[in-house]
Amino acid sequence: MAEKISFPVDTPSGPRTATVVYERLGGGEPMVLLHGIGHHLQVWDPVVGLLAAEHDVVAVDLPGFGLSPGLPGGITYDLKGVIPVLGALFEALGLDRPHVVGNSLGGLIALELGHRKLVRSVTALSPAGFWTPGERLWAYAVLRALRTGAERLPEPTVARLARTAAGRAALVGAIYARPGRRSPDALVAETRALREATGFEATLAAGRSLLYAHDVLDVPVTIAWGTRDRLLPRRQGVRAKKLIPGARLVRLPGCGHVPMNDDPALVARVALDTAR
Repeated sequence: MAEKISFPVDTPSGPRTATVVYERLGGGEPMVLLHGIGHHLQVWDPVVGLLAAEHDVVAVDLPGFGLSPGLPGGITYDLKGVIPVLGALFEALGLDRPHVVGNSLGGLIALELGHRKLVRSVTALSPAGFWTPGERLWAYAVLRALRTGAERLPEPTVARLARTAAGRAALVGAIYARPGRRSPDALVAETRALREATGFEATLAAGRSLLYAHDVLDVPVTIAWGTRDRLLPRRQGVRAKKLIPGARLVRLPGCGHVPMNDDPALVARVALDTAR
């Protein structure tokens, strides 16, 4: 069941109060799950139970996404703004350097948390930030098209499309290699989350000039990429490995950009192996 927590965040202009919605399950060493742009914490549903068998799992709606309100005034949606918010969230939830698993935007954030030594291990699934200018433009065009579709399609139409294989492919084929494995109700909820994401535009704007440029030292890192990722081509994983040479680079056969739904068992195994 989703819970909400409000907590103080220190900023140069003084403390601010951030609010985050999360779900928590399991026991053991803490593990935090971070979704991609426009998504919500329920995107982790296929793997949460597998991870919770060994970990205290906290799936988060990032600020401005899902049911979490936007960031308070004075805090930006770039890494400089978001990382202190998550650090404060960890403290508020009593999470002592959790393992972190992130997808896309969440993968980028996970790597930065690792760079700053705020986590025990990092599993980054198709992380953003390793693109060429042309690849970034392509990804932004796809994301904007998905957002426009979510805004313009009435929810009954989305529900009708989600009940057919062709409709599911049209709705989310750009990010899932196997959209038929996502339930109609989940796709309706995802479309609603994308439509209502107050942090979408600010997050896109913050990433326009972003190229990830840090090594991640003294923290176990796995970078995993789906072989059928249509949003961020898997060659970006090779660039990530060159920048973070100590990382383990893993292929996710048959998986798209959001692999948790395409192959839950494989994604869970990769994350658990990294945490171990």
